[in-house]
Amino acid sequence: MEQAILLHVNGRDWSLNIDPEMPLLYALRNNLGLNGPKYGCGMALCGSCMVWLDGKAQPSCMVPCATAAAHQITTLEGIGSVEHLHPIQQACIEEQAAQCGYCLNGVIMCAKELLEENKNPSDTQIREALQRVLCRCGTHTRFISAIKKAAAHVHSTQ
Repeated sequence: MEQAILLHVNGRDWSLNIDPEMPLLYALRNNLGLNGPKYGCGMALCGSCMVWLDGKAQPSCMVPCATAAAHQITTLEGIGSVEHLHPIQQACIEEQAAQCGYCLNGVIMCAKELLEENKNPSDTQIREALQRVLCRCGTHTRFISAIKKAAAHVHSTQ
């Protein structure tokens, strides 16, 4: 049964008439037109649907909209723009880190969370942060390089 749910997405409030148990991923993509988070597995195993809930990366395919309503939601679209890319987005482009790009949303959301917590992560810490993201293309070393580049940029501007 549909009901009005207020979602706080990328700094904006949205009132949606939806099933409160609908996965947040579907509301973001189908109702709000945000295509950063992707449908990958529907079981929180691949990371393609990753969003931030109150600054922590979470798989949106498993979060009911009613639960998400109590949180600040940030999608890939909310961390940078075409005109002003976030350093991790810019570094992924410069390092040509994505091949097919399907996992890139999850990589960026997890990498941004890591860089918020650790300004100079080691390769091991980066690998641990990216364990929640499944990439079948094999560009893992490029992701590590991109995250290190973004960390250096963030560190140098503070």
